[in-house]
Amino acid sequence: MGMVEFICLMACFMALTAMSIDIMLPALPLIRDAYGLTDGNQQQLVVIIFLVGFGFGQLFYGPLSDRLGRKPVIMLGVGIYAAATTMCLMASSFEMLIAMRFMQGIGAAAPRVVSVAVIRDLYHGRRMAEVMSFVMTVFIMVPAIAPAMGSGILLLGDWHEIFMVLAAFSLLVMGWTAWRLAETRPPEARTPLSAAWLAQAFRETVTNRQTLGYTIAISACFGGMISYISSAQQIFADVYGMGQWFPLLFGLVAVALSIAAIINGRLVNRLGMRRLGHLAMTGFFTIALLHLCLDLLFHVPLVLFVSLMSAQLFCFGFIMPNYNALAMEPMGRIAGTASSFIGAVTTALAAFLGWMVGQAYDGSTLPISIGFACFGAAALAVTFITEGGRLFNSETGNIR
Repeated sequence: MGMVEFICLMACFMALTAMSIDIMLPALPLIRDAYGLTDGNQQQLVVIIFLVGFGFGQLFYGPLSDRLGRKPVIMLGVGIYAAATTMCLMASSFEMLIAMRFMQGIGAAAPRVVSVAVIRDLYHGRRMAEVMSFVMTVFIMVPAIAPAMGSGILLLGDWHEIFMVLAAFSLLVMGWTAWRLAETRPPEARTPLSAAWLAQAFRETVTNRQTLGYTIAISACFGGMISYISSAQQIFADVYGMGQWFPLLFGLVAVALSIAAIINGRLVNRLGMRRLGHLAMTGFFTIALLHLCLDLLFHVPLVLFVSLMSAQLFCFGFIMPNYNALAMEPMGRIAGTASSFIGAVTTALAAFLGWMVGQAYDGSTLPISIGFACFGAAALAVTFITEGGRLFNSETGNIR
């Protein structure tokens, strides 16, 4: 498998998660009406519960991939995802739909977490960050186009057809994996799956300051992203009266992520993961603080809101690949298990933080700006502590 095909397949593994969230956003009001939900904020559960399942599933797939190999575990997860997606089509109640979204998330966790371990098996250090950035470049295009895809599907049918498209995509990824992906975890490198070994691997992960610190920092920033994603449809429709333009506006903001990922891939070898990541984190917090101050002074107009959110996502496009690579860097021996832990903590904490902010939605953008400012401050503080008070350094080795 060539590098271009490898990057595209890894991006598809990650895109399964992004598509499962973003393609649903235009359909949330229709789902709300179809099941007679009285509280508009309840529609956010279609996104949040998927992420809860996604975080929960990641705890298992990493250790399984360290024991059984990467490829069979990916196939298992995508199979669970395809089955759950099919069940979503037949959900007779909102509760059943939410339960199947939880199972969808559990299935989607496998390709997401194991793909990071596959990349870690093959690449290290700055090269790993570079490959991750190229993967993210392809993957991050999904949030820009998925809402438009969802709207296009809704023009031809209803929200059930969106699940048909997701099922078809998962089967395509499953076939591609079976046919082309080589196993990257040789039998001699596989570790026994035992409670004692899992406890040791977990202890090694949580006691490494670099891994734990960067995991918490990613979680805080990602919490801001989830709060925006889960309430974006309501904000653009209710606050700005631009519901019909939601896919375009959401995609416009998401393009900033793709631009950041492309630039990061070109700069990471020259400047290093720490320097780029720390600069982006400082920018993330500064923009969030500016957004909060403006929100407290006056009603932020649409153009300014889109500009501020684009700037936030631009910074996040640097933070995610570099902080993730820094968290994984010391974990080569237990890459699969470490990737599971990092992914589970990141998603679970981010889903909880995003849910808190999303449920606080009151018809204004103030809850979002407060959330971003608080999460940005926390992430920057954790980064500062993790690095022992030294920011913007070039690579200095693993921090124990």
